[in-house]
Amino acid sequence: MFDLLILYFNPSAAADTMSSAVEAAKRQTEAALVAAKDVAADAPKAVEKIKENPQKATQDFLHTPLMRAALPFLNGGAAGMVATSVIQPVDMIKVRLQLAGEGIKAGPKPTPLSVTRDIIAAGKVMDLYTGLSAGLLRQAVYTTARLGCFDTFMKTLTERAHSQGKQIGFGERATAGLAAGGLAAMIGNPADLALIRMQSDGLKPMAQRAHYRGVGDALMRITRTEGVARLWAGAFPTVVRAMALNFGQLAFFSEAKSQLKSTSMGPRAQTLTASAIAGFFASFFSLPFDFVKTRLQKQSKGPDGRLPYKGMLDCFGKVIREEGPLRFYRGFGTYYARIAPHAMITLIVADYLNLITK
Repeated sequence: MFDLLILYFNPSAAADTMSSAVEAAKRQTEAALVAAKDVAADAPKAVEKIKENPQKATQDFLHTPLMRAALPFLNGGAAGMVATSVIQPVDMIKVRLQLAGEGIKAGPKPTPLSVTRDIIAAGKVMDLYTGLSAGLLRQAVYTTARLGCFDTFMKTLTERAHSQGKQIGFGERATAGLAAGGLAAMIGNPADLALIRMQSDGLKPMAQRAHYRGVGDALMRITRTEGVARLWAGAFPTVVRAMALNFGQLAFFSEAKSQLKSTSMGPRAQTLTASAIAGFFASFFSLPFDFVKTRLQKQSKGPDGRLPYKGMLDCFGKVIREEGPLRFYRGFGTYYARIAPHAMITLIVADYLNLITK
């Protein structure tokens, strides 16, 4: 303010100041032009360097802070999508087994073979891939967040343990797996809901089927007819199931791999063995919650305007009373055949991607 008053009462000083400002601007412009010319001159050299050693250029890009933070998420999502593309038919059969005989304790017991035969007889072989678009979207969201968060949590916990002169233990691995699974499941619930709706649509009478064209169509129609909140139907058992699955899969995989390092097994055999162990525990801990999640996400209002189940605990209670407690583990073999290979493919692909992007 004081300088402005001086310029106001002293025009000659103002002229000198203006002249100085113009000169300074000219000098800055000339410097910018020189810098731009230097950059332009260096550009061909940079391109030549990339051509001469593309691997080094790629590595430099992969080691930027942004990419180092993003890679666990990108690698996890890509690995999950590869696994889902392979396992989708098994997942379709698993869902149909869980929905068969709903509310009936006795009656014929479907088998994976009979369910497969019924699906093919009612349509075509490619019907086993119903809901693949929703499955891929779910992996792009859920597995990206799950494996990315787990890797991030593990790095933080490992650094903390090392700073205290300790080794990271099973408790830390379990905590990281539970937290990562819960967070990712909440984010991915809409895609999971769309997947269940698409896979169960064929069980309805022809006149009542929605005939979803894809995951986008399913999400929009559910939102329009049932409200946005409906996209998070079954979110609680989905989160609990994801936490149980992650506890079994990621914590036991990490622990088994750590224990197998002292054996004579090679790195590939260690990964395969650890992922098979992880798949079993993931299936055992998560199947009851997966069963309830499927029932809650499939349900729709009856003629009286009510839903068959009020929530997770109500579903658990009704299934135990009407169908028996062992119903929760119906199709365990199919579920394991879906979880274990999916876990193995996901973890192996993620391990490989992490290796080549080090």
